[in-house]
Amino acid sequence: MSQSEPQIATGCSRCRDLPSLPFEFTMAFQPIVDIEKREVFAYEALVRGTQGEGAFQILQKVTDDNRYQFDQSCRTKAIELAAKLGMTTFLSINFLPNAVYEPKSCIRATLAAADKYDFPCNRIIFEVNESEPVGDPGHLEGIFEEYNAQGFTTAIDDFGAGHAGLNLLADFQPGIIKLDMALIRHIDTNRIRQSIVQGVVNTCRELGVEVIAEGVETAGELTTLRSMGVRLIQGYLLAKPEVEALPEVDYGAL
Repeated sequence: MSQSEPQIATGCSRCRDLPSLPFEFTMAFQPIVDIEKREVFAYEALVRGTQGEGAFQILQKVTDDNRYQFDQSCRTKAIELAAKLGMTTFLSINFLPNAVYEPKSCIRATLAAADKYDFPCNRIIFEVNESEPVGDPGHLEGIFEEYNAQGFTTAIDDFGAGHAGLNLLADFQPGIIKLDMALIRHIDTNRIRQSIVQGVVNTCRELGVEVIAEGVETAGELTTLRSMGVRLIQGYLLAKPEVEALPEVDYGAL
């Protein structure tokens, strides 16, 4: 399947006459589960190769020259597959803030894809990875403001693993933060991690920000997070990603 982008009428020259990507990719999906309601809250779209390659192998092919095309292609591919699979939950898509040159213009292909595949914008979450350096924090804030205005939900991914930490949360409040798996690992036996995560959870509760714990792999980690008031869980304990499919959740693990 071609990864070429829809042509977008805009004043930004980066959005016109885009060449096709020199590589192909697809998406795997991993559920984010509401453990209190025992239902899927969202599925995160994760980049995979069409021949089974992992995300790292695909991301190595992303360059400054094709970053915009790749970012736009990921959005379109995720929405297309979500609609094809009959997804009725939120769809969570990672985006590259350094590939968004002008938020109002760069969102047009996403809006076009949502319209084409009849996928509601208010069921799309855009995640930005905290570990990706952004030279101008105001630029990221502008992206979030525009996405919120368009009806999307915004999220900070891998929170606690990047260079900004709480400063990023202080500058602007997304709808969701996703706690990095390094904070979650062995949290049931590590009091320092427990204190840090509980502090973040309490802060987010006061700010009205949802918290997702990612990378949950053991029953002990799940039990500890539940006791802290974290209800949105993602990880191998409940389900692994599946390529172009919506995996079954192991509710027995709850």
